Amino acid sequence: MESDPSRSARLRRTTGAVSGIVAAVAGLASAQLAAAAAGRPEASPVTAVGGAVVDLTPVAVREWAIRLFGTSDKLVLGLGILVALAAVAVGTGLLAVRHLPAAIAVTGGFGLVGALAALSRPEASWQDALPSLVGALVSAGVLYLLVTAGKRTRPTGAPPGGAGSMDRRGFGRLVVAVLAASAGVGLGARRLGAHGSADATASRARFVLPRPTVPAPPVPAGADLRVPGLGPFLTPDQDFYRVDTALVVPRVDADTWRLRIHGEGVARPLTLDLRQLLARPVVEHDITLTCVSNEVGGPYAGNARWLGVRLGDVLREAGVRPPSEGGPADQLVARSVDGMTIGTPVETVMDGRAALLAVGMNGRPLPFAHGFPVRMVVPGLYGYVSACKWLTELRLTTFAAYDAYWVRRSWAQQATVKTQSRIDTPRPYADLAPGRVPVAGVAWAQHRGIERVQVRVDGGPWQEARLGTADGLDTWRQWVWPWEATPGPHTLEVRATDGTGAVQTGVRTGTVPDGATGWHAVDVRVRALGSGGGPSAGADRQ
Repeated sequence: MESDPSRSARLRRTTGAVSGIVAAVAGLASAQLAAAAAGRPEASPVTAVGGAVVDLTPVAVREWAIRLFGTSDKLVLGLGILVALAAVAVGTGLLAVRHLPAAIAVTGGFGLVGALAALSRPEASWQDALPSLVGALVSAGVLYLLVTAGKRTRPTGAPPGGAGSMDRRGFGRLVVAVLAASAGVGLGARRLGAHGSADATASRARFVLPRPTVPAPPVPAGADLRVPGLGPFLTPDQDFYRVDTALVVPRVDADTWRLRIHGEGVARPLTLDLRQLLARPVVEHDITLTCVSNEVGGPYAGNARWLGVRLGDVLREAGVRPPSEGGPADQLVARSVDGMTIGTPVETVMDGRAALLAVGMNGRPLPFAHGFPVRMVVPGLYGYVSACKWLTELRLTTFAAYDAYWVRRSWAQQATVKTQSRIDTPRPYADLAPGRVPVAGVAWAQHRGIERVQVRVDGGPWQEARLGTADGLDTWRQWVWPWEATPGPHTLEVRATDGTGAVQTGVRTGTVPDGATGWHAVDVRVRALGSGGGPSAGADRQ
């Protein structure tokens, strides 16, 4: 039979671990409430620490995470932080059983870490430190309460050990009470946060897209080849890729939104609200966007119909001249409401291309996740140097004087989209029947256009694919090639030629510092004549 000292030691460890977890839950709930009350959900500890982790993560590790988790990388990061906090909470609770002051100090230290992380975020103010400090204070108080009660806890059925002692059921009821209170606080934070974003949600619901002065023509017949396994020519909003650093999607009230334009060479600084911005001619264009993190054959490219005001016209209205006309600024730094900075060449956005301050996407107001109420869209440049979402400021400066967010993290200052092509069908690991198989995908070289796509099998001669009808120079083109598939393993490769006559290079490079290169290859297996289905074989050789 287990000795009483052993039972008591085990009980102390259990109550300590439980106390640490419950104290952490109470602290996080309180911090969330404080952040919601301040209207700064990004200042909550998990979000602030997550943002700091993103900032400090080496480029290679971040790219690995994007490849592994895709657009779920933020969810994985948040869950990872919570798991780490849970482990620390258990350790703190066990420490509290032996030395409560030291555990209280550890709790305060983690609150300080959260506060410093919040203050390190772009556009942070001293108030952003408060949620983490409030959470640490509540967590320390709950830890003290539970550990003190836990030290008086006796096994159920044991005789009372002194004044104020309680059995395990009494301690359990105390834990449940604290958890219930924390749940109430968390629910309050959720509702307060929802109330805080209600104005933004309502403003988007009220917002009616203006009729374009220059509407985009209908998508040409034949642009969408409608091959099974090949996505639509225009990417639906919900399927459009999203790669950014925002752990909490900003919800901006269109009624209070403002855009400030200032800096070097700005003769007439402007501050515009949404109504004033849209008093200018509104145009519509089909444009393909691509993320620089897109590996060869990757999914981070999408094509949409964008509605907005020409950025170059707005800059000229402010008196801006491009460098080719003697302007002093060669970089346009766009700033998001969450502090993200993106630097774009002034010459590019003023060279006549459809660089937009966009308010609409596929016939609807921008989704919050894609930058409502206003974002930048610049065809021909990777998103990290052009596609600022939740836009609030445009500042004219020089590349020599200022490095934007991603440039400070080893990416190139300027990055033109490279000619790329992708096989969408057959899919990786395909197990195919012999006979005619449509090999199809997309190719893009924004602002240069695609003139040719070729496919080859097992390193043989290149074969001409049939292209979908072009919809201007700024969108991708679908393509298809009918393959007479013969039994055995095969490797399919694709390459494109852009509108300048340049052929996509087969030299393999990674995404850093200015985009990946190489031919997309897919390995498949074709079954023998008369054989049934079997295990799939093959791989997507990115």
